[in-house]
Amino acid sequence: MSATANNSSSAAAAKEAGRPLKLAEVEHIEILGTKSIVCGFHLIDYIWADIFANLAPASTYVLITDTNLARLYLEKYQDGFQAAWSHHSSKGGNAKVPRLLTHILPPGETSKSRATKGAIEDWMLSQKCTRDTMVLALGGGVIGDLVGFVAATFMRGVPFIQIPTSLLAMVDSSIGGKTAVDTPAGKNLIGAFWQPKRIYMDMAVLSTLPAREFSNGMAEVVKTAAIWTPEEFDILETSAAEVRAAVLEGQKNTTDAGLTLDTRSPEQALLLRVISASARVKAYVVTHDERESGMRGLLNFGHTIGHAIEAILSPQVLHGECVSIGCVLEAEIARRMGHLGEVGVARLTRCLRAYGLPTSISDPVIRSLVGDRRIAEVRPRRLMDIMGLDKKTIGSQKRIVILKRLGETLELQPTNVDDSLINEVISAGVLVSPVPAAISAAGNDDNIVVVPPGSKSISNRALQLAALGTGECRIKNLLHSDDTQVMITALQAMDGCTFAWEDDGDTLVVGGGGGKLRVPDGELYLGNAGTASRFLTTTVNIIDAGSDTEATTVVTGNARMKQRPAGPLVDALRANGCTIEYCEREGSLPIRVTHTGKQFPGGRIELAASVSSQYVSSILLCAPYAQEPVHLVLVGGKVISQPYIDMTIAMMVQFGCKVQRIAENEYLIPRGAYTNPSEYVVESDASSATYPLAFAAITGTQCTVPNIGSASLQGDARFAVDVLRPMGCVVEQTETSTTVRGPPRGGLKALGDIDMEPMTDAFLTASVLAAVAPTSNGGVTRIRGIANQHVKECDRIAAMCDELAKFGVKTENHRDGINVYGVALGDLADATPSVDCYDDHRVAMSFSILACVAPRGAEIRERRCVGKTWPQWWDVLARDLGAPTAGVDPAPIAHASGKDAGGSSAGPGNASVVIIGMRGVGKTALGTAAAKALGLGFVDMDAYLEKEVGQTIPEIVNGSGWAAFREHESRLLGKALGEDYRTGHIVACGGGVVECEANRKILKEHAARGAVVICLVPNMQHVAEYLNQDKTRPAYSATSDINDVYARRIPLYAESCNYEYLVDKALLAANEEDQAGSWSVIERDFIRLVGFATGRRLNRVDIAHQSFFVSLTAPDVRDYLPAKLSQLVAGAHAIELRVDLLLCAAPFVGANLADVGVQDAFVHYAHRQFTVLRHSSSLPVVFTVRTEPQGGAFPADSDPLRVRLLRSAIQWGAEYVDVEVDAATAAEVYAARQNSLVIASYHDVTGKQLRWNEAEREFADEMLVRARSCGDIAKLISVAQSWADNLACQRFLQQHHSVEKPVIALNMGYLGQLSRVLCPCLTPVTHPLLTSAAAPGQISVKQINEARFLGGLLPSKRFFLFGTPIQQSPSPAMHNAGFTALGLPHVYGLKETQTADELRDILAAADFGGASVTIPHKQSVIPLLGSLTQAAQRIGAVNTIIPTIQEGSDRVVLVGDNTDYLGIVGCLQRAQLEQQSEAFATARGLVIGAGGTGRAALYALYTLGVQNVILFNRTVARAEELAREFGELFTSIRVVADLETAALDRPTYIVGTIPASDLVIPDELFGTGGAGVALDMAYKPRWTPLLGAAEKNGWKTVPGVAVLIEQGVHQLEKWTHATAPVKVMADAVYAKYDAEF
Repeated sequence: MSATANNSSSAAAAKEAGRPLKLAEVEHIEILGTKSIVCGFHLIDYIWADIFANLAPASTYVLITDTNLARLYLEKYQDGFQAAWSHHSSKGGNAKVPRLLTHILPPGETSKSRATKGAIEDWMLSQKCTRDTMVLALGGGVIGDLVGFVAATFMRGVPFIQIPTSLLAMVDSSIGGKTAVDTPAGKNLIGAFWQPKRIYMDMAVLSTLPAREFSNGMAEVVKTAAIWTPEEFDILETSAAEVRAAVLEGQKNTTDAGLTLDTRSPEQALLLRVISASARVKAYVVTHDERESGMRGLLNFGHTIGHAIEAILSPQVLHGECVSIGCVLEAEIARRMGHLGEVGVARLTRCLRAYGLPTSISDPVIRSLVGDRRIAEVRPRRLMDIMGLDKKTIGSQKRIVILKRLGETLELQPTNVDDSLINEVISAGVLVSPVPAAISAAGNDDNIVVVPPGSKSISNRALQLAALGTGECRIKNLLHSDDTQVMITALQAMDGCTFAWEDDGDTLVVGGGGGKLRVPDGELYLGNAGTASRFLTTTVNIIDAGSDTEATTVVTGNARMKQRPAGPLVDALRANGCTIEYCEREGSLPIRVTHTGKQFPGGRIELAASVSSQYVSSILLCAPYAQEPVHLVLVGGKVISQPYIDMTIAMMVQFGCKVQRIAENEYLIPRGAYTNPSEYVVESDASSATYPLAFAAITGTQCTVPNIGSASLQGDARFAVDVLRPMGCVVEQTETSTTVRGPPRGGLKALGDIDMEPMTDAFLTASVLAAVAPTSNGGVTRIRGIANQHVKECDRIAAMCDELAKFGVKTENHRDGINVYGVALGDLADATPSVDCYDDHRVAMSFSILACVAPRGAEIRERRCVGKTWPQWWDVLARDLGAPTAGVDPAPIAHASGKDAGGSSAGPGNASVVIIGMRGVGKTALGTAAAKALGLGFVDMDAYLEKEVGQTIPEIVNGSGWAAFREHESRLLGKALGEDYRTGHIVACGGGVVECEANRKILKEHAARGAVVICLVPNMQHVAEYLNQDKTRPAYSATSDINDVYARRIPLYAESCNYEYLVDKALLAANEEDQAGSWSVIERDFIRLVGFATGRRLNRVDIAHQSFFVSLTAPDVRDYLPAKLSQLVAGAHAIELRVDLLLCAAPFVGANLADVGVQDAFVHYAHRQFTVLRHSSSLPVVFTVRTEPQGGAFPADSDPLRVRLLRSAIQWGAEYVDVEVDAATAAEVYAARQNSLVIASYHDVTGKQLRWNEAEREFADEMLVRARSCGDIAKLISVAQSWADNLACQRFLQQHHSVEKPVIALNMGYLGQLSRVLCPCLTPVTHPLLTSAAAPGQISVKQINEARFLGGLLPSKRFFLFGTPIQQSPSPAMHNAGFTALGLPHVYGLKETQTADELRDILAAADFGGASVTIPHKQSVIPLLGSLTQAAQRIGAVNTIIPTIQEGSDRVVLVGDNTDYLGIVGCLQRAQLEQQSEAFATARGLVIGAGGTGRAALYALYTLGVQNVILFNRTVARAEELAREFGELFTSIRVVADLETAALDRPTYIVGTIPASDLVIPDELFGTGGAGVALDMAYKPRWTPLLGAAEKNGWKTVPGVAVLIEQGVHQLEKWTHATAPVKVMADAVYAKYDAEF
């Protein structure tokens, strides 16, 4: 390998002809014996000059790129070609001018296919390219792999040039000659080795690289350094900011900077070094192992696991991001095997993070890309299965690159690794099994030596002291953990010091900044690092912001950190003159510090130190940099954890600052600056040391910790002497070491009373030992002095009580401690407890000790939480201590369900729903209605705030101003969603809640956890009218127009929510008088949205049955209202809203979609159309924006608007969103889909590319793979060229469609109609009432069913009405009309019998399709059935029989159902909307009659939500019996002896079930309001006494025939699994009814 810079001959030629060539000074890298890798900046002219001068001449040069790169570079390459050839030919020769052909491909992985390769080859042949053609690949890995494969096979191989344009391609795919295409079976499975003649790495093109693509490439750069070059890894580790700037800041420079050495900046030189160094390594490896037989396998470090992750999370997660996670996990495997130290893993992790890369599956980067649902798919078993197919696997033996240290591997090839070890490292949990009893047998004198990592407490103090000090300090044995990394990152963010690593990371060199800190660029995010949060709360006040007295620094952390107390420290700092405010809840992070110029004033400071000693240490550490000497006085009771305060003071002395203790709780700290010692050695963590020592105690073995003794600064060093010795252990402790020998197993003694205040963190270790210490002191250990442990990473005392209970150990939780009642080892629970760790490292490590002696061990659910202080703990436990461990994939924690589950689960589906939006839009009304309907609590945040503050909102605003109100609002919003109403509620916020950034952050975090935040989108005219009348809230200022306020808030609302609901009564009626009944519809559909968004009611199509969606084609949905829509949807299961066709609406014909105003207007129009459709039908909506290239009307160049529409549809609650398969859009929408299902579609409108037959269907296979990667349902559409294409399409479906992985596949056009008949699910259909079909060849449901019958796919079934007498029933007319309208071949007839037994043969017949049941068989038929629905069981009668295929078999089960109650429900719901009657939840219902129909009426009222019912029957005893039976369903059910008494309760809904016309109905029953509904189940005669009296009194009436039709509609839908043709069925009934009655 070598590097040169030589351009003299080319430079001379450049002067002879044409424009001057810009010839770069380059570096060459040798590979396979030639210097064919060329690195530099601005290489275009150099590339052509080099090709013409130094490579074999070609008659044709073919440059292949993609559309994105063509736009940026194609003209430049064409110009460079002409200029370079002009100069080349001017040197004298008569060579024929070569051709430059260009071919442009769509970007993305879909182009990397055999079909695309064939198309390129066909094009090259058509261009008469011959063997003297040279092919150039300008692009990333997709272009390079594809074009290289073309070159390898075209004319049996032609010369090939790689011009990689992405960082990943430069350092990875372009080097080595691997070329390939993808197939449906996997990536890169078909290809060849074909070495390029040149690889030109033009660093200038990286200036257009998105930041994420930069990180994607840096994963390979870091990986390469990690396996090969320690020096290069050091540079990468320390120069992340500079490398990032060289790439990403280059976008600001459009000059030729870097073309020559003298114009090259230091950052460019660094970038060139980093990339060329990585390229050299790969070139060297390829040279020595071109065909990957050994050494080349080293380049796969991180790829074995990374590729498995990529297979699951691609395309949303990029290759480099997956490899980054793989590198960390494979490094952990090396650590687990004992080859790599923890320092190496920590440095590798830190380096990858520095380049913006994720390092774990749970990384926020990954979560933001795919969401928790996709992350849950990355299970260990699935990863292991995928790794089993990895090309590095030999047989069943998996092979992984094992690091020995950073920059060196264990072998010069991948190493064989056992599956069990890999599984353990990649698993979320760990199963710790009992340690064999033989290990502690008498006479076993083996001494285990364990060296815990450096103390977290000392490490964090040393970091801060050295950073604030002057001079260099080399810190050794520093803890490499999440907490210390947080501290290092925060100190770097304040520019307060420099950090560098020596001795392979064992030594950290800190260059102290002398306390000169600057305002960080962003928030200081501290995760769950409690020590860092307390220390830095004071430290940020030292910052000198100069003249910018409004500069601020925000200190924040994760959700748990935001619950931990910070109040006493902040109170003390505020009292001292620091300007600090809480951003969310009072007393906890986040806080905002304003740098007013006072900095840290100093002087006398009073501090409450009874909660945490870290408050004291925080002030002590910063005190020398205060403006005045600090006199620190500790107040408020007993000081907690004094040893940690003593530790801080002792360390301050070591750094040159002596603290004077003038009284027990008073300290004087002089002003000054720390002077760094040249070297500081961090002693091991005494809290961590308790675990190996406790292992010895509990297992009866011996263990020595060599660097923790009596001279330790740490209070926990006393654990062995003060805890283990009294428990029966032999303890030997010197100043610098501790050795413990446990008693025989089971021989531990209870401690009785013990004060652990000096070593509070060790109480968890003591608790698990006490759990198996049944002897002495009555077997009870009472630990006190640990009150602070209630507010650590979790409530540790509560956690220990809860988790010890799983082992069968009794405990008691006290304010300042815990009682543990020890049991014998044999009395521990005979099970394998699953221990929740609460993301707390000490909980995990403590219970791993108890698991070592538990009868069946224990499952520790969160193995990675130990990374906080001892990342390699599981390695030590298994490898050094000998505990059997194995990876385990913990099952999800089960939460309560049913009525009482409201507050028991914190899962996303139970998380409280938040409503935001303008005042007056209806948040309270809609929230209340949804809460009642869904069984949730309701909270009005304004009322909650007024109660908590003790003032009304006007009083707060008038007395203290809006700012004070917003402070209260922020604090209480955090409290409501974090504590009081975190789950099981609907929370309605004030209109201006989004005005405050802190509130928006709370709402966004709530949504990010999977909760629902709905913004109500208003009709502002209606809002303005309401606000003019509402005097309960402060008015907007005279200068603040309500529309201006809303315009300002629109983006703030959008930022804060994840769902939107349009509230506009005008959509339902044009004038105000007609809008009276619209609010009930708005409420109904809002409840529908909340049910969908929370996952309670997803409203999805049953894919297991034939299903259709009707495609609407009008530019306005209202064209189908009010009558047409119900007819259009007959037989359909969903409705497709073709949003692209909405562009035909008058305002948008010819409109400029690039105009932002037009875009906003069209999105709003689409939202209105969607809402109108929602209000008009309960069917799921398929939201489609079909582009022109795929047969639609939406312009292909308006992609941003298309994405906006699709993402909006998800927020509006569309059940299905159709997304065309492409490189970016589909993946983006799929990642954001929430509860919507994505139909990933591809439409070949020519029928020439997407073919179905075996010989031609490769492209279809590839599109299917792509669709499934970015969709829940794949949809592939072609055009039939012949009738046989339909059969080929059917074979494709038979191979690929399943209920789990559904596929819609069909052919357009007249010839393709058969494929629509055969499509198994979600077939798009038209209807005769539509003016045009949505696609060529689209047919109706009726036509499809008729064709399926003729084709033998839809057998005719017989349906019946069972009962007697039934000859006058309209049911046959109704159902047969329905069957005919849907094209179904079924027949409905009468079967009149005296007994149910006579029906057995009919029920058993193969062609039995279903039945209606009437008297006298509603009860007697039940023994003939296989099962009953819940409704039929409760009502005690069956009126519908449904043959159902039993799940998992072909056996038919007859299910008895009751649709009478559904008929009542549907009719009452419609009547309530039309009459605007009282809401069901607050109204009273009256049921007249206590027979079988009366039972159905009661169940209907229960279903509607009526809580208070009156029951009348002529036989009172029978009514009382029915009331007792149904009483549990209602709040109140009262039996009355006469209807006059019922009238006193003023019922709103009356259901009559007595088939008699002599019933006297008193007028008093109807009150005076005229707003009720009366329904009579009798339909002969049409007008009963009840209906007559109700109509006379102005009530809405529902005749029995309407109920008959409604229940019949439900019957037909249950039998056919399709939407019934309601109008046709009703017309048939009324035709017979009117004729006979």
